[in-house]
Amino acid sequence: MTRSLADQAAELPDNEDSFTELLPGTRRALLHRTAAEQANGRAPSLVAAVVRDGRIVWTGSRTMVEGHGPDGDTQYRIGSITKTFTAVLVMRLRDEGLLDLGDPLDKHLPGTGVGEVTVGQLLAHTGGLAAETPGEWWERTPAALRPELDDVLGEKPFRHPVGQRHHYSNPGYTLLGSLVEKLRGAPWDEVLRREVLEPLGLHRTTAQPQAPHAGGWAVHPWADVMLPEPLEDLGLMAPAGQLWSTVHDLARFMVFLAKGDERVLSAESVREMRAPAAPPESGDWDGGYGLGVQLFRGDRGSLAGHAGSLPGFVACALLSEEDGLAAVALANATSGPRVVTLAAELLGIVAEAEPRIPEPWRPLAEVRQEVLELAGSWYWGTCAFGLRLVADDGLELGPLAGAGRSARFRAEDDGSWTGLNGYYAGETLRAVRRADGSVSHLDLGSFVFTREPYEAEAPVPGGVDPEGWRAFG
Repeated sequence: MTRSLADQAAELPDNEDSFTELLPGTRRALLHRTAAEQANGRAPSLVAAVVRDGRIVWTGSRTMVEGHGPDGDTQYRIGSITKTFTAVLVMRLRDEGLLDLGDPLDKHLPGTGVGEVTVGQLLAHTGGLAAETPGEWWERTPAALRPELDDVLGEKPFRHPVGQRHHYSNPGYTLLGSLVEKLRGAPWDEVLRREVLEPLGLHRTTAQPQAPHAGGWAVHPWADVMLPEPLEDLGLMAPAGQLWSTVHDLARFMVFLAKGDERVLSAESVREMRAPAAPPESGDWDGGYGLGVQLFRGDRGSLAGHAGSLPGFVACALLSEEDGLAAVALANATSGPRVVTLAAELLGIVAEAEPRIPEPWRPLAEVRQEVLELAGSWYWGTCAFGLRLVADDGLELGPLAGAGRSARFRAEDDGSWTGLNGYYAGETLRAVRRADGSVSHLDLGSFVFTREPYEAEAPVPGGVDPEGWRAFG
């Protein structure tokens, strides 16, 4: 008996389950790229991982010691990726109402001498503070040399006017760690473990190394010989670069940074962290900085995450929200391996070889009639826009042709909508109704959108000339 197409389709595997594993060719390409970086970068060892749609789908490594390759559970020092963890703690304080990103530091941590800098400026490296501490190189000297914040900041802590430019500052994140300790009444690493690491299941991310872990090495630039690097405890500088972690833990952390986790930070708050908060350095328009998150421009679009280095180690963790991918690369060499390039290229290999399968179209589960009637075409003056309904009474506005301002909007309890991105981020959209309840126009931050161009009865920029539209011949 001939089976119907519906019967045959019912026997096909579910799409999501069919594409959880990478194809053999993709896995080999990932291993080849990782092996090439370990060889060309002359790294004693290098380990990498790839995440797709929230799940680790590949881990690979190469090492100079045959048969002893690191795996996803081997710790490496991750340097400035630590800053993203510290930023999460600060955002938690903000979400709890204990501080505002616009608060001057002095409001919560007085006596530093740089109290006019705001919390948000410290997160985005726009506070004008020096990049490094005074005195000897803090990454390779004992923390006992910097027992107080004065030793971290020095007599002249500023290099630029506050708030005027992006200037990466390690001491700035020491201040943020001290802020966390002041408001929580506990050491930074203890707060981090309790509020972030344990809820997210990052049990192999620690302030001190725990076996199995890699040793840090310096490789001679002109000879294939090595020198062990010292492993210093950073003391007050710990919130800027102390942590040790694994590719598996960092892969999970990237999933959190993409989607949020209500036990730690909401999806909205991690989205705020990934949004540009500081301009790129002059002449460098391929990157930027959010709130504790580095932003990169990859071949396929925007990437978010952070790179890190300390003597003996380089690290990078990146995510592509558009492709639903993340990649982590860790190596135990002071320099040589290009881990940022490697992580970005691992993302590109998977995205190009196995493009993301689009989610199936599904109708909205429910919609209110007073929201549905807003859908369709609207005009700002003579510019045509389309307004589309999305889930949870949300709206999307965009030009029907050519360039123009697009935005997504979140529904609010009072019947208005708040812009989430672009020019209209934070602006309020309202449907203005006539006495009979019908919609007169949309008000978007004082911009009036009407159903017809320059509609005569609408407020500015409604029809002005009493003779209306006319022809000339």
